[in-house]
Amino acid sequence: MTYQFHYDSPLGRIWLTGDGDSLTGLWFDGQKKNADAICNPHKEKSVPVFSDTVRWLDLYFAGRDPGFTPRLRTEATPFRTAVWSVLRTIPYGQTMTYGMIADAIAAQFGRSRMSAQAVGGAVGHNPIALIIPCHRVIGADGSLTGYAGGLDRKRRLLQLEGVEVPL
Repeated sequence: MTYQFHYDSPLGRIWLTGDGDSLTGLWFDGQKKNADAICNPHKEKSVPVFSDTVRWLDLYFAGRDPGFTPRLRTEATPFRTAVWSVLRTIPYGQTMTYGMIADAIAAQFGRSRMSAQAVGGAVGHNPIALIIPCHRVIGADGSLTGYAGGLDRKRRLLQLEGVEVPL
């Protein structure tokens, strides 16, 4: 069974999905990539992982590093899984470029190089926004590029974390 729950954040409603044990989805209402997931059959219910996630979100939106991660479960290709693993290493209040992630993935896969555009595609399909911090990925020139939740939200999330962002 898949469960769903919503959280009202300062940046809009956030939807959570889970399997009872793990968080399987987190996205802003109206977010491009995962908006269709809410249309799939779900039972509205609060399960323990949602309580952990709400605690994480409360701390995060209070401007603090939550210091823990709720139990997560994602299903994807080995490439996407590797990209999302790198995303999880980006510390609160810091950023990483698509190129830096591409270099890390190339090393993991034993390649001399990896396409930053391919990394961008994997970042864009992240099913658990914020906790797998795709908003911390920026362009090589420091620009705020692509975010399924919208660039204004990305800017506000980074500012919340104390990151200086271009206007």
